[in-house]
Amino acid sequence: MRVPLYQIDAFANGPFTGNPAAVCPLEEWLPDNVMQAIAAENNLSETAFFVPEGDGYRLRWFTPTTEVDLCGHATLASAFVVFRWLMPQRNEVTFQTQQAGALTVSRQDDLLALDFPARPPSPCPMPDGFASALGRAPSTVLAARDYLAVYQSADEIRALTPDFTAIARLDRFAVIATAPGANGVDFVSRFFAPARGVDEDPVTGSAHCTLIPYWADRLRKTRLEARQLSRRGGTLSCALHGDRVTIAGRAFLYLEGRIEI
Repeated sequence: MRVPLYQIDAFANGPFTGNPAAVCPLEEWLPDNVMQAIAAENNLSETAFFVPEGDGYRLRWFTPTTEVDLCGHATLASAFVVFRWLMPQRNEVTFQTQQAGALTVSRQDDLLALDFPARPPSPCPMPDGFASALGRAPSTVLAARDYLAVYQSADEIRALTPDFTAIARLDRFAVIATAPGANGVDFVSRFFAPARGVDEDPVTGSAHCTLIPYWADRLRKTRLEARQLSRRGGTLSCALHGDRVTIAGRAFLYLEGRIEI
């Protein structure tokens, strides 16, 4: 059989920036092991699969090694595919998900905006070996789904030299490293999830479910501009709305084709 495949750069400023996601629209679900094998073959941080449900779709995401509970950039990429090829007349699409509930994506001028759940972090003790796993000690450690390591400057974030083997042994999904930004950027981050098959993710929408409430509280503002300091880099326009967050960015088509299985 042939499966449609799109590769989209999400939260990007142009081609070859942001986070590449594979998107496979389906008429019905493939077996889980087949979807996982496709994600491993694609070897991107996420491959998204969705099937029609009601007036929207049901959406799932896979890293090269596992299915995950929430993914921002692959949701943005999926919406890009819907708006460009499947439902070009629509300005909003809702994806039903297994663990994160209903996720709506809307067009906002040249941006696509995700409506995601907020996951505010709470203070926690620094795990043993945490500082050496990241390459330097943070000033503060908090946790939600992921550990949140807070540093003083963007230069510290850029200089981190993570030990991915050590990070993979930690008892959380991943580690977010963050610090204040500058020059119109409110905060910066990096994201490490080696236990999920992604040593460093280029741009991570789900991490901003935790970053946005943290920085909104710290900076006393509800609209924020963010930058992820991976090698590819990514830009996110963010807002806090109570127990929900808006995460907006641009998307660009890189590849369109079909998978033969």
